[in-house]
Amino acid sequence: MKPQKVALIGCGLMGGSFALAARSAGWAQHIVGFSATSASAQKALDMGVIDAIADSAALAVEDADVVLLAVPVKATADCFKAMAPALKSDALLMDVGSTKLDIVAAAFNTLGNKLQCFVPVHPIAGKELAGVAHSDADLYKDRALIMTPMTSSGKAQVLLAQEIWESLGCHLTELTPEAHDASFAAVSHLPHVLAYALMNGISQQTHGADLLALGGPGFRDFSRIAASDPVVWRDILSTNREQVLLQIGHFKDALTAFEQALHQNDSETLEKIIRQASDLRFQWRMGAPTKSNT
Repeated sequence: MKPQKVALIGCGLMGGSFALAARSAGWAQHIVGFSATSASAQKALDMGVIDAIADSAALAVEDADVVLLAVPVKATADCFKAMAPALKSDALLMDVGSTKLDIVAAAFNTLGNKLQCFVPVHPIAGKELAGVAHSDADLYKDRALIMTPMTSSGKAQVLLAQEIWESLGCHLTELTPEAHDASFAAVSHLPHVLAYALMNGISQQTHGADLLALGGPGFRDFSRIAASDPVVWRDILSTNREQVLLQIGHFKDALTAFEQALHQNDSETLEKIIRQASDLRFQWRMGAPTKSNT
């Protein structure tokens, strides 16, 4: 792996952490950044995350060997359009979006003869705190990295993508875009919906502020991801709308079972439901296969 120039499109938490991790791994020789918010790019430069600021996405990717797109998913298509003419035909272009079907469609619609450059990926990492100021060189270490290469992705680009993310300490898994979006609607997107709904549901009560003040460690753990970037998660939920709605339906069914047991004062059923969830959580934490009883 000998990339000389890395272009970072989007100088936030994910992009900034990638740049720091690439430096730490020793293969990023020169990193140029572009951000729609000039203050973010300047902060990245001041922190030493990037070496230079580009005035546009097209200028950033000129002569770049590796390009990382780290922007809200609905901004992806416009970024592809802007950078495609300037992208080297043998460059590696990756995104870090939390949805994939819409990003793959955007690539087919915009990248033209540079389509072979694109290898979609999704690192399963992040923080509830947004912005380059919270970048962390170890953000991706020992984390899963989901690759969803397209049939059009170049073999050299796929191999380089694998090598790069392994150098950052990631464990690689390959899924189709369809499987990716269905899976992460369940284990990532729905939990964010629940955290947002919990905060809103409590705060909208008459004494909501007083209730929130009483929250302890368990409440902090559950609600932590409600502090996640609103624009990023607006785009994720709306672009994966059908799968998220499907998971909301499953959750409603599970919640209804709790509601019915409580209405009927059925402590036996209530304990059964809780025990099933507790056992599943324990098995998942220990790495054992989980099997639902329903």
